[in-house]
Amino acid sequence: MTDAESELQGIAALIAERAAELTSYLVVEFGKRIPELPTDPSLVDLLNGSASSNLETLAHLLRGHVPIDEIQAPAAAVEYARRLAQRGTPPSALLRAYRLGQQLILRWASEEIARRVGDPALALQTSNLLTDTSFQYVDAVSEDVMGAYLTERERWLANRSAVQRETVEALLRGDRMDVGATEAALGYRLRQHHLGLVLWSAGADNGLADSERLLARLAQRVGSGHPLFVPRDRDTAWAWLPIGRTADVDLDAVADVLAADGGGIRVALGVPDAGEQGFRASHLGAAAAHDVAQLGQYDADVISYADPTVRAAALLVRDMDSTRRMVARTLGELATDSEGAARMRETLLAFLEDRESFVATAARLHLHKNTVKYRVDRAVEARGKPLGEERLDLELALIACRWLGPEVLRKNGQAAPH
Repeated sequence: MTDAESELQGIAALIAERAAELTSYLVVEFGKRIPELPTDPSLVDLLNGSASSNLETLAHLLRGHVPIDEIQAPAAAVEYARRLAQRGTPPSALLRAYRLGQQLILRWASEEIARRVGDPALALQTSNLLTDTSFQYVDAVSEDVMGAYLTERERWLANRSAVQRETVEALLRGDRMDVGATEAALGYRLRQHHLGLVLWSAGADNGLADSERLLARLAQRVGSGHPLFVPRDRDTAWAWLPIGRTADVDLDAVADVLAADGGGIRVALGVPDAGEQGFRASHLGAAAAHDVAQLGQYDADVISYADPTVRAAALLVRDMDSTRRMVARTLGELATDSEGAARMRETLLAFLEDRESFVATAARLHLHKNTVKYRVDRAVEARGKPLGEERLDLELALIACRWLGPEVLRKNGQAAPH
């Protein structure tokens, strides 16, 4: 045994002797410098156990009681890592605790070596040996605890997602459920107003992760708490945004977030509603809007069930054969899938919504009044019927064309469905 190894054993004995004091010091410093670590008593107790057991194991290594290649993370350290994974604490906080712990112990030990070892050369050798050995220890143990963290995080998320999916599906079926237990299972409060959402991407590899990040940004902008995110498949997720005591949602703010940060994610919105029934109703509206967007190959970032034309299209989607026949019968040549017919249909629908006012329609569409009149006249001619005939069917057919597009239109030369 070298002199440096002998001195290092003395430091190891001192670590064991003062383990309680050093543990308290480390835990306090972790709390000050790593704000991401949980501060509730049960987790702080586990952190104490982790720090204490790591110091004990390090002391054994420094004394030569166990070779470095046999070092494993102490059970208390592994359990603490698992609990952090369950809480969703960033893994970087766990790694930082090990790096910070090594720094603090090295600083303390270097001061002890300087006091105990009179020969500067021997003190330097001892400090270097301590640094090398502690680095090997932290390297080996941090690998173990990170492996435990990642395994537990994956397991926990899978189990929690399964519980959340089952609970959400029961709520959507209208099953009678204990509100408190349901809220605990979801990690989400039901006794408030909700905005249901469906988020989806066009097959991107990181679509779900992007959707969850987008939901978090929406929650910061228009929500009043932590949202609920439930993946459905690799591209699609259901979500609920808590909006507190009010049913008001700033749809312009939603559109702004999507325009700035959407990243290819599209969103279908329900109508805000309250309580358990509102949780279900808002989701059903979002799901219906999503169906319209999917079937109609809608390419805008957001579609909302609050739009009455979307609600009408959602009803028309339920019987597409009848909808196609109604569109063909009601619109005639206006049901052709062409750019010219599309311009006439949009102008005609706006004209009907604006109570047949050429001025109001021109202002809405940013067109000259004469252009609006020309398009309306052309649309009536292509339809082959006056505006007053089958007026309700006319509006529904135009709405179907707006939202469902090629699904209800016919190509040039294609026969109309019967």
